[in-house]
Amino acid sequence: MSDQGFEEMTSSVNQSSVTNQTAVDGCAEVDTSANPFFMVVYSLVFLVGFSLNAFIIKFYFCRAQRQASSSMTVYLKNLAAADFLFCLCLPIRITKYVSTTLQVFCHFGFSVFFLNMYASILFMGYIAANRYLKIVHGSAAPHILQTVRAAHIISTVTWVFLLALTTTYIIMLFYSLKHSTSVPIRCEAFHSDQLAVLYKIIHTFSTISFLFVLVSLIFFYYNTSRRVSEARQRQPTSSSSKKLAKSHRNMLVLVCVFCFCFVPF
Repeated sequence: MSDQGFEEMTSSVNQSSVTNQTAVDGCAEVDTSANPFFMVVYSLVFLVGFSLNAFIIKFYFCRAQRQASSSMTVYLKNLAAADFLFCLCLPIRITKYVSTTLQVFCHFGFSVFFLNMYASILFMGYIAANRYLKIVHGSAAPHILQTVRAAHIISTVTWVFLLALTTTYIIMLFYSLKHSTSVPIRCEAFHSDQLAVLYKIIHTFSTISFLFVLVSLIFFYYNTSRRVSEARQRQPTSSSSKKLAKSHRNMLVLVCVFCFCFVPF
């Protein structure tokens, strides 16, 4: 074999090795033609969501202060705060479609998305449970879980737990990023073995939480519908029957909003 032929074969082998290594490291090129579309969509969501949530935050934390606090108000304030924080962090997600590196998005985007999205899911579940307990107990003394103190404790525990998971993930990811030499196209490529385990735990918790809240909402709505039907059969025009019907409509709205906002994810 001639020297020229040997050099060509060696060059071909080296090029193949580089290509394979690039694919392994997750550095292969991806189609970015849809990036402008996602940038526009998320920008519009940010502008609309920021405006609406800012108004809601102002209402609950300013005007609502004049009224007596209730467990429902506590949960609604926390839900509004979670949604508002989510809107504030949408620009981080937009950088995913602008920047050539995923480090900023992987470092904060996923963590913030997880924190605020599942805070919203859990607080919507608390609101639904609170409404259901109000329907079940009626005019009787409120259930212990309906007290303002219980609402504050549940809200605090929820935020502390989610923040603990998020902070742990960010710290472990930051440590993994310092030892990374490649520029991958997926955040999972930054994960060490320990972080991969935590990532699976977070996803498992997220799936269980989502399914639990979804099943609970369906259960609450079904039982509320049954109680409304029974009340209408006994006293079709009574005030209690009308209150149950209103609670039934509110529960339906809650189920629809939950499915529209979170089921696609």
